[in-house]
Amino acid sequence: MRRGLAAGGGGARPAGAPGGAPRPETPAGPRARARGGASAGAPGGPKAGSAGPQPPARAGGRSARPGDLPRAVSLSLDQTPNVFVLRVRLEETGEMFRVTDCRGDMTVRELKEELDLVVGIPFNLQRLQYLDQGVLMDDATLKFHDVVPGGIISLCIWHYDGWTELVLAAVEGDPSKLSCLGVTEDSFYRTANSQHFNDTMWKKWTSQRAFVALYIASHRGHADAVQYLLEHGASCSGKSPVGRTALHVAAAMGRVDCIRLLLAHGASAHDKDATGETPVSIARRLKYKQSEWRVFLYQWMARGPTDLVPKRAFPKAKPGFGSEKKSRS
Repeated sequence: MRRGLAAGGGGARPAGAPGGAPRPETPAGPRARARGGASAGAPGGPKAGSAGPQPPARAGGRSARPGDLPRAVSLSLDQTPNVFVLRVRLEETGEMFRVTDCRGDMTVRELKEELDLVVGIPFNLQRLQYLDQGVLMDDATLKFHDVVPGGIISLCIWHYDGWTELVLAAVEGDPSKLSCLGVTEDSFYRTANSQHFNDTMWKKWTSQRAFVALYIASHRGHADAVQYLLEHGASCSGKSPVGRTALHVAAAMGRVDCIRLLLAHGASAHDKDATGETPVSIARRLKYKQSEWRVFLYQWMARGPTDLVPKRAFPKAKPGFGSEKKSRS
């Protein structure tokens, strides 16, 4: 009888068990089948076409794959806030600056114009990069370059004609270094380009370098460097490519000592930049009340001592008022 059973005369082997011996059920096995986790047609799983529970399907009929990540990133960029903050790193010095009120549709040129004021580097010397990209194109938008809120923009100085050395010396504010970098007409400093200049071109070149040094030193608040440059011919009426003077950036940063020096050497508080802003309006916009008051005070004093007190502060005397009072006494 036992031999007949062993030969398979009356018993059916469980499906899927090799060698005829039934597989022991693990505790997870029945629960997995109860959840419908086995594939259709597999031993113990629901049959094809049955109404067993199915795993959630992704839209489009396939599960998420690594190739879908760029699409997810692009969707997140479309959902960025309308106004956000960027950080800008001046690579040559390691300084970090915060730029507010940035927008996705803001062009790189507009950002550079703002950095002209925030970082104190003239527009034409700026070279911007983001992540591993090359130089950002002026006419492209921040959204085009995939710039995200809170991202870090790299600002580099164009490495030609000795401008990098001049910017570093002006940021440091050392007059002895500036004196050796072609900011005066009697300087012996030469570059591969400037050594071929005639007298007229040489004067124009040194005047431009003196203005850039004055612009940056005023932005950083180096009063000693500002005084040295002004005393050696630097023009406080010079303007950056966006129409800003050294007084604009000094007022924007609240550099009271530099404001005093610039105004004493003839700087005008009424000069407007390309956007129509004066040093006073910039100080007001950036909430530097001390800068605004100092510029206003110096302009007021420059009108003469008779104008220090406005005429409307005193009422106009009536005719005969003085003689009537004198007759009564």
